[in-house]
Amino acid sequence: MIITKKSLHRRTFLRGLGTAMALPLLDSMVPALARASAAKPVVRLGFVYHPVGMILDRWIPKAEGTGFEFTPTMKALEPFRENLTVLTGLAQVNGRALGDGAGDHAREGATWLTGVHPKKTEGVGIRAGISADQLAARELGKNTQLASLELGLEGPSLAGGCDSGYSCAYTNTVSWRGDTTPLPVEVNPRAVFERLFGDGESTDPEARLAMLKEQRSILDYVSGSIDRLDTKLGAGDRSKLSEYLEAIRDIERRIQKAEQQSTELRLPTMERPSSIPAEFEDHARLMMDLQVVAFQTDMTRVITFMLGRAGSNRPYRSIGISDGHHSITHHQNDPVKIEKVAKIDAHLVETFAYFLGKLKATPDGDGNLLDHSLILYGSGLGDANIHTHHELPTAVLGGGAGQLKGGRHLNYPKDTPLNNLLVSLLDKGGVRTEHFGDSTGELEYLSGV
Repeated sequence: MIITKKSLHRRTFLRGLGTAMALPLLDSMVPALARASAAKPVVRLGFVYHPVGMILDRWIPKAEGTGFEFTPTMKALEPFRENLTVLTGLAQVNGRALGDGAGDHAREGATWLTGVHPKKTEGVGIRAGISADQLAARELGKNTQLASLELGLEGPSLAGGCDSGYSCAYTNTVSWRGDTTPLPVEVNPRAVFERLFGDGESTDPEARLAMLKEQRSILDYVSGSIDRLDTKLGAGDRSKLSEYLEAIRDIERRIQKAEQQSTELRLPTMERPSSIPAEFEDHARLMMDLQVVAFQTDMTRVITFMLGRAGSNRPYRSIGISDGHHSITHHQNDPVKIEKVAKIDAHLVETFAYFLGKLKATPDGDGNLLDHSLILYGSGLGDANIHTHHELPTAVLGGGAGQLKGGRHLNYPKDTPLNNLLVSLLDKGGVRTEHFGDSTGELEYLSGV
């Protein structure tokens, strides 16, 4: 056998009738002479937002260090112990009133990733600051088709005021491109799929939908390219490609099913009709599957995902809770309401655990996507009953390509800036940031492990 430096390019695409589809990392993309000393894998950064704080004594482990037991809310994360770092004592002090009065739910969303106290206004003049995910997108987006994805499971509120004199812009997103530019969150999986795999010639939703209906399936038009590529690959790569394409087909099949259900189901008049699955869990899993594929194909290395709007009042009827989430967080120590909120908290964490399982099951270089990611999970509120912006429920999942050791509960002094953690995560993701919000440097005990 003759060994050469030839390889498929990392950004190889399958093309057909104007459609381009990225491929996952295959062995054939690494030159033969370089495989023994392959480059360090890239780190993906994820920011997953849990709305309206938590019942903290159901989240915070009693023991520190490596010997902690999993609490009821955190139980679904136990299979990922080695990839889990729990951090307590962190705060976003700029989420506090600071003379502006009520509006803590607007501030929970606006400050979580920006560390900036938002300007109190319902109309013109909204102002916060660039968010950590967008700092990452500026740098990491130089290497990917999409700088970042901003996704969610709850549609935006109407324009105007949403919380005690604060604009809905502060509750609808946690991502800010700049001081005055909040980024809209996409909740429709069809739109996300089109953004990842459409032809990119038009951003008009009607035109793109018409294109998809005419083509029926993106995969139909790239099958010839797939067949030609398949003949050049080894058995291992063919297996990887087959699994990848099956994942794409499964996602597209479920999107089409959701659209069919939306057409056939007769509901009362409602705003923003879409192909979003009716059940929260189906919607969440489909959106998380899309995120895994986006990371797998290196279409983007930065994703922000909101499980609900800041101050979300969504009911969770699938687990027997018809009360609005926000409403019952003001429980005034009513044990029945506390149990309901804790049940919602655990359900959201369990939903998130599905994403972690998919990342861990997806090969990436010499490991898997979870090994090579840093996923921040947390909220901009601590105790929602009294609107605290300290003791924020926070965890980091993933290995950061060997830069982060999991299996630990790290407890910091009260009011340690969450922004110190954000600076550390950015640094481990390859984005050097000297100062962010009220940060005082990188977070202790994360660096150098």
